[in-house]
Amino acid sequence: MGKIKVTPCGDIEGLKVIEPTVFGDSRGYFMETYNYNDFKEAGIDVEFVQDNQSSSHYGVLRGLHFQIQYPQDKLVRVVNGEVYDVAVDLREGSKTFGKWYGVLLSAENKKQFFIPKGFAHGFLVLSENAEFTYKCSDFYHPNDEGGLIWNDPDIGVEWPIPEGMELELSDKDKKWHGLKEFHR
Repeated sequence: MGKIKVTPCGDIEGLKVIEPTVFGDSRGYFMETYNYNDFKEAGIDVEFVQDNQSSSHYGVLRGLHFQIQYPQDKLVRVVNGEVYDVAVDLREGSKTFGKWYGVLLSAENKKQFFIPKGFAHGFLVLSENAEFTYKCSDFYHPNDEGGLIWNDPDIGVEWPIPEGMELELSDKDKKWHGLKEFHR
C-alpha cells in the first residue's frame, strides 16, 4: 500500500478521508486519484459505475442530497478551487444516525472524501469557482432523489459561512425538510 493515506472520520463508521501520494518536481506533480487495489486494501471495496463533475461559484451550497431506493457510495474531490464537504449519517439503526462530518476539500490539499451508501451529502463553495468530481457506485435515478434542508437545527452542520457571503441554493434545495420529517 503506501500510495494512499486513509483516515476514519471521527466516530462515524464508514466515512473516510483519503490523501493520495503526490509525486512532484519542477515540472509539476503526478498522483493516482483512484486505484481499486489500494482502495480495497484500505477497506473500500466498491465498484464505481459513474463519474460526475460540477462547476459552481462562490457561495453556492448544494445539498444535502441522497438517493432513496438506489443509494450510492461516493468518492468526491475538488480539482479546482475549495469546498467544505459534508456527509450526514442516515443509516437505519446506526449509532451515529443524524450525525454529520465535514472536511475541507481543495485542489491544493488534494484530499478525497469517501461517503458510503446511506448518507446525505452536500458542499459549500468557498473559492471564487470550484470544480467538483465524484465517482458513484450506482447510476443517477432522477425520480429517486431525497434531501434534507441544509440548515436543519436537529443536524446542526457548522457550515463555515464567511461574513458577507450570500448563499445560493437551488429551488429544490430550499424546499427539503429536516431530519424529523425524514422517511426512507
